[in-house]
Amino acid sequence: MGKIKGKVWRFGDNIDTDAIIPARYLNTSDPAELASHCMEDADPDFMRKASPGDIIVGGKNFGCGSSREHAPLAIKEAGIACVIAESFARIFYRNAINIGLPILEAAEAASALQEGEEVEVDLEKGEIVELQGGKKYKAVPFPPFMQEIIAKGGLINYVKEKMKSR
Repeated sequence: MGKIKGKVWRFGDNIDTDAIIPARYLNTSDPAELASHCMEDADPDFMRKASPGDIIVGGKNFGCGSSREHAPLAIKEAGIACVIAESFARIFYRNAINIGLPILEAAEAASALQEGEEVEVDLEKGEIVELQGGKKYKAVPFPPFMQEIIAKGGLINYVKEKMKSR
């Protein structure tokens, strides 16, 4: 899975799936269209400001609300490399893994990282480094099989590859 370097975009507690991808855009399943509206209700200018490889940092209960997979898909397709939060809603957490979006629970990092900072995230070790100051934060890394699911781009790709190797 390796390391990710990106700019931090901060969001608060209880960012729900409607803030991530507003329900008014759920009449499409086109990933590019969903991505163009990513975080629109939380920050209308987000997609104009964010760049591929950037990192979203949230507070508690990131991804709460409905069980739609559109929310992590919109984030991934927008080019966001990783989401770090104090905690994730359970269904969002599982959906993110299923579609191959790297996420890390790291309460200290989620409260300390500031918008605009550059960070490096080592997904295998669960380590987050604020590059300007060198401050390090720890998250619990995923077990190897979950790292493999994310590395393959999600559960469907993971299963397809496992079936080929039989």
